[in-house]
Amino acid sequence: MLELSVKLRKETGRKNKQIREQDLIPAVLYGHKIKNILLSVKKHSFEKIYEEAGESTLIELNIASDEEKSKKERVVLIHDIAKDPVSSEVIHIDFYQVKMDEPITTEIPLIFNGKSLAVEREGGVLIKSIQAIEIKALPQDLPREIEVDISSLKTFNDNIYIKDLKIPDKVETTVDLEEVVASVIPPRTVTELEELEQAPVEEVEKVEEEKKGAEEEEETIDEEEQKSGQEQKENE
Repeated sequence: MLELSVKLRKETGRKNKQIREQDLIPAVLYGHKIKNILLSVKKHSFEKIYEEAGESTLIELNIASDEEKSKKERVVLIHDIAKDPVSSEVIHIDFYQVKMDEPITTEIPLIFNGKSLAVEREGGVLIKSIQAIEIKALPQDLPREIEVDISSLKTFNDNIYIKDLKIPDKVETTVDLEEVVASVIPPRTVTELEELEQAPVEEVEKVEEEKKGAEEEEETIDEEEQKSGQEQKENE
């Protein structure tokens, strides 16, 4: 099982900005019938684990505090991450503590492999209608990813449905099996391409709005966490 070292923290709200300036990411651990635990994790360490684990692989959190030399281990999933819309850097992490004997519902990414004759020979465009599917399984049975073989897409009339995917026996799908996962559409005409070239470029104002939105989102996350931290203190 992958391991990730984290530390307990007391800072909340706007003080999280100081944490991020130290190349640390604020995080929170929660789960069924447990109190929220505020954490921080080294940015580089998390990025390395996230690249390998994604959001469907079990991780062992090694929690350390400045007051205690001993470490506590928790088995978790990376339940959610918040990113800066402009820089795409992770600004907050939600860890979810799992119980090994209880099924959980989560999304598993789809990995598209193979070659489609409709793309290779006819010049069609592969349309990935779904990038992930929701499944239910015991934590130890969660697949990291589900493969989609696009070699069955030989014409523009072919589709791949969820029912066509090779899903492990111990995994239950919670979505419509008739939903289309992938298909191929004909290539664009010369006229369509010319129309695309005439489309307006993104304006500077839009970029500024996204930057402003990123700052507001970060403040919202920090304010919500500060409120959670205050409630936690009141309950102790």
